[in-house]
Amino acid sequence: MTSSTQRLSGDTPEPPAGLTRLNTSAEGDALAALHEVCASSAWGSKLLAQRPYATLEALLLAGDAATAELTAEDLAEAMAGHPPIGRPRPGDPTSSREQSGMAGASEGLKAEMLELNLAYQEKFGHVFLICATGRTGEQMRDAVRTRIGNSPEEEREIVRTELGKINRIRLTRLAEEESAA
Repeated sequence: MTSSTQRLSGDTPEPPAGLTRLNTSAEGDALAALHEVCASSAWGSKLLAQRPYATLEALLLAGDAATAELTAEDLAEAMAGHPPIGRPRPGDPTSSREQSGMAGASEGLKAEMLELNLAYQEKFGHVFLICATGRTGEQMRDAVRTRIGNSPEEEREIVRTELGKINRIRLTRLAEEESAA
């Protein structure tokens, strides 16, 4: 059976609308969409160069590979695209959604997170990056308390892992969007 016959018979599902849009968008538009996922230009360029993606899983695997290859400078560029925990960018629904665990936090917890964020940034030179989706404010506070004791090398690899989790969530959302945002 040929691939066109499989498509006609329904054996091969159609890719999600957002994935089709990413695959067929003009280069500049696709790169802008990828930049919303991850602020690293190297990461976005790698994903752009591998289009088209047959499946969401292929896109996610490409994203994982590109994240694994980021240099220290690329990681810094990616982290610069993330606001501190507890302070999502005004008017940015993505950071507000991802940090929703801090939305109902007490003023005391928010103040503590601000202090911890500043101490972390002083030590490592960048924002505390964590995949905040599904985490409570207390869980994020506990994570920064623990991670502030890491060496810069240990923390860089934890940041890479957390960035990969965030990128996967955002790529999935991008690929599954029914219409352009």
